[in-house]
Amino acid sequence: MASKTPAEVGPDVVPPYWDEACKHLVKRDRVMKKLIPQFGEARLQSRGDAFATLARSIVGQQISVKAAQSVWTRWIALMPKFQPAAVLGLGPDEQRAAGLSARKVEYLGDLAKHFDSGQVHPRQWAQMDDEAIIEELVAIRGIGRWTAEMFLIFHLMRPNVMPLDDVGLLKGISQNYFSGEPVSRAEAREVGDAWAPFRSVAVWYIWRSLDPLPVDY
Repeated sequence: MASKTPAEVGPDVVPPYWDEACKHLVKRDRVMKKLIPQFGEARLQSRGDAFATLARSIVGQQISVKAAQSVWTRWIALMPKFQPAAVLGLGPDEQRAAGLSARKVEYLGDLAKHFDSGQVHPRQWAQMDDEAIIEELVAIRGIGRWTAEMFLIFHLMRPNVMPLDDVGLLKGISQNYFSGEPVSRAEAREVGDAWAPFRSVAVWYIWRSLDPLPVDY
């Protein structure tokens, strides 16, 4: 069973395990011993609510951050209050006019249906392990395993997630552990074994090694 965290995390909450994780990683891993001190007091932070976080991930698929923000702003302006029921009340044409593709309109509708009908269980997530939550999320159209894993790291702040489909993680492991040579998923998994039970924290620092600006999800 994964470490339990509040099902709904408030704005700018920092994981309670972060300092313990850093001490553990510095002791266990030569790369982490070098990387972690470079970023001082920087920490993973969780923002927003579950529905908004997942909706943003769908809106942002395959477009730039700037374009995604523009579409997001126009889309939520269509609703007096941003919530699943309001999304279900929108017509496809007005959503397309806000900049969404037909496929994303379908995906966002399916997301709203899952939340509105109780097919996902945010209040129970604190008691559920990571794989059970991933299983719920990937049943929603437009959400794959990678998106579910990002949600576990950035929204639920689960401590031990290893997103092996993440291109940045594989690139960072290549640069930091293999002198830039290509890395297989099996090799990345082996590196991650030394990071347990704080793989999420190590992943965050690997991302930082590629881009010093914190990832916001």
